[in-house]
Amino acid sequence: MKFTIQRDHFITQLNDTLKAISPRTTLPVLTGIKLDAFDNKLVLTGSDSEVSIEITIPTEKGDNEILSVDTKGSIVLPGRFFVDIIKKLPADTVTIETNDNFQAKITSGQSEFNVSGIDSDQYPLLPQVSEQEAITLPIKVLKNIIKQTNFAVSTSETRPVLTGVNWMISDGILNCTATDSHRLALRKLQLENTNIETINVIIPGKALSELNKIIDDTEETIDIFFASNQVLFKVGNINFISRLLEGNYPDTSRLFPESYETALSINNGDFFHAIDRASLLAREGGNNVIKLSAVENAVELSSTSPEIGTVKEDVKTNKFEGEGIKISFNSKYMMDALRAIDNDDVQIEFFGTMRPFILKPEEDENLVQLILPIRTY
Repeated sequence: MKFTIQRDHFITQLNDTLKAISPRTTLPVLTGIKLDAFDNKLVLTGSDSEVSIEITIPTEKGDNEILSVDTKGSIVLPGRFFVDIIKKLPADTVTIETNDNFQAKITSGQSEFNVSGIDSDQYPLLPQVSEQEAITLPIKVLKNIIKQTNFAVSTSETRPVLTGVNWMISDGILNCTATDSHRLALRKLQLENTNIETINVIIPGKALSELNKIIDDTEETIDIFFASNQVLFKVGNINFISRLLEGNYPDTSRLFPESYETALSINNGDFFHAIDRASLLAREGGNNVIKLSAVENAVELSSTSPEIGTVKEDVKTNKFEGEGIKISFNSKYMMDALRAIDNDDVQIEFFGTMRPFILKPEEDENLVQLILPIRTY
């Protein structure tokens, strides 16, 4: 194998491929990046057996030649070490040439590295995902869904299904749900022109987080294909494959009561910053607890730290319905929920002092954030 490539372009693609590689893998070959050179393209593959990223680099981009392949072939090179070498090379182009003993000669300007590689036949085959059942979303919408739900997945492995986001399609509506059993995020989306009747899968939160870093916020669309235990995200020259989590996601629909006892509308920014200030003391207390007392037209937030003192914040409400309420909550959960809501005004609905309360954008039912209150006596 022998090819020459523009170094800057190569680095960008290698960095994205590296996101799939875990240093803690049981298969040594998976710490490497697989390079496959064909007549008219170079394919980079990284995988940790849970997530796989495959990036295709064409010979030309626009009118610029970025790659020329002299000899076809493939090799696996040590991932992070290889990327570090490419980053530090002096010239604008890099030439990589391999021999029959899986030695790679990397030259650029006056530099020459010889690196030991691995036979690419030892690299596991990527899972095949049928491209039959698909949905297509604008990239901006997908990034928004990830931002509005992914933060609420569980970080504890005691219930593995909760470390993922439940994607459920029924009647042309996509419901994305994430919960760690203390809070829940739900985002609904009406799908256009999809051939999928129903689907119910759990996509690992870590995979969605890595995908979000790789895809650029452009006007393009992304195709999503579902198989029995894999999902493939396909955009431009990137194929991103993730294993789906096995198990049954809990039925969360019963968590949303019909009628609230108290509802208020409040400015998102004002409320967020007031909680942020009050949480300075709540964090010192070690439990992030903030007390909220809501009466007609005003919300009072308070927190106490025995060592430091007390804080009190008053925030005006835009609207108020029902009776007054006193409730305590985790400040981090509340700030995460407010961050996920893009609107200026937030509607908060309370169903009693010990029942979960919900936050949603004003005049919008497609995003709901639910938080369990904290018992304080």
